[in-house]
Amino acid sequence: MALTGSNNYYEDFTPGDVYKHARGKTIMEYDNVGTTLQVMNTAEGHFNEDLMSKSGAIFPHRVNFGGVTIATIVGLSMQDTGENALREIGMDKIRLKAPVFHGDTLYAYTEVLGKDDIGQKDAGVVHFKHYGYNQDGKEVFEGERRVLIKKRGAK
Repeated sequence: MALTGSNNYYEDFTPGDVYKHARGKTIMEYDNVGTTLQVMNTAEGHFNEDLMSKSGAIFPHRVNFGGVTIATIVGLSMQDTGENALREIGMDKIRLKAPVFHGDTLYAYTEVLGKDDIGQKDAGVVHFKHYGYNQDGKEVFEGERRVLIKKRGAK
């Protein structure tokens, strides 16, 4: 099932549903370099193409910073899973499953793992599992996220 952002209140999520999100994102030079430097990660595996191509390193090119991969996949899912979010509760069970390189295009999927009606009239918690895949269908990311989501009709 594909979502477009209009039916994403607490009541609209059903455990077991899996969504393919509508957008993809190609990882560009800035995504890795700009963001990675902003968080002061200066690892040569992200910045030194010469070293990566000549050293016999595991990866023959600079690899994308994992934080950018995580943010991209969660960001691609937000139109469907965060539009009525009141609060992010947490994210865990994060797995970076394969490297992402400049030029890779990422796609996001989400599975609804569960819901918790916490007794609030205006919101409940939805438990998601996000997956990210590259253009070749290789899984690059998975992680779980809990979000406090507004109930339909709540003010």
